[in-house]
Amino acid sequence: MHRILCSTGALIGRPNGRDYRLLSGCPDRLRCDGYEFMMYGAWYEEADRLFAFLHGLGLCIPVVHCEKQLGESFSEGPGENWDRAMERFEINCQLAHALGAQKLVLHLWNGIPSDQKIENNLRAYRSLKETAVRHGLALTIENVVCNASDPMTHWLHLFQIDPAVQFTFDTKMAAFHGQMDAVMSEESRWLWDRSHITHLHLNDYSGGYMDWQHLQTLHIGRGHIDFDRFFRFLSSVHYQGDYTVEATSFLPDGVIRWEDLNETFSKIRSYQSS
Repeated sequence: MHRILCSTGALIGRPNGRDYRLLSGCPDRLRCDGYEFMMYGAWYEEADRLFAFLHGLGLCIPVVHCEKQLGESFSEGPGENWDRAMERFEINCQLAHALGAQKLVLHLWNGIPSDQKIENNLRAYRSLKETAVRHGLALTIENVVCNASDPMTHWLHLFQIDPAVQFTFDTKMAAFHGQMDAVMSEESRWLWDRSHITHLHLNDYSGGYMDWQHLQTLHIGRGHIDFDRFFRFLSSVHYQGDYTVEATSFLPDGVIRWEDLNETFSKIRSYQSS
């Protein structure tokens, strides 16, 4: 059975002060197999305290999601912000290794700059992978939404740079670009048959093509993605990786909706057993 992971970003956000201490409630309340830890920029100054807290919880954390804003700095090209982002990526790697993670998820491009200067983001890739490997980690590049081109085009560019590149596939991101059909097509079988997609983010989406107003991260069943079809496809290609649920599960006042996550974990298990 594939492990079902919960993204800590589904629980911790701006409304509850990005208080990582809220994770202390996870072991007793969530019926998942582990966690994908999401790093926030505000936590670098207390990285030692953060690690001590997480280590004390004893959570299974096989995947770490790097700080999202790193990709924005890489978009600028070499310079002060680029160097700072590289230093921060190293801290992400150190934390992941200390937590016993095996895999990193990275937004190679991100935010308003997105992929408008994609050549700079691609230029950063080799150094990033070398750093990850040095820490014993597999670096995976997520199909983050774009505002100039599309994620799968950039995945092809990365494959040309590194034939062993690994990816994290996010269903919401793909649906935003109308690429759910594309990733299940014969033309894209190389992504699965050669094990380039090694991790999945299972999130729903309710909008249309590049519909920025509906880019919310939804629980399965609250959007229009055909997960019945997608899980049948995953079975047909013998997908071997884990799943992460990232769906936003806190209210505007920061209160966590634990049961929403448990319901989604149950849905995924039902898909696995069908």
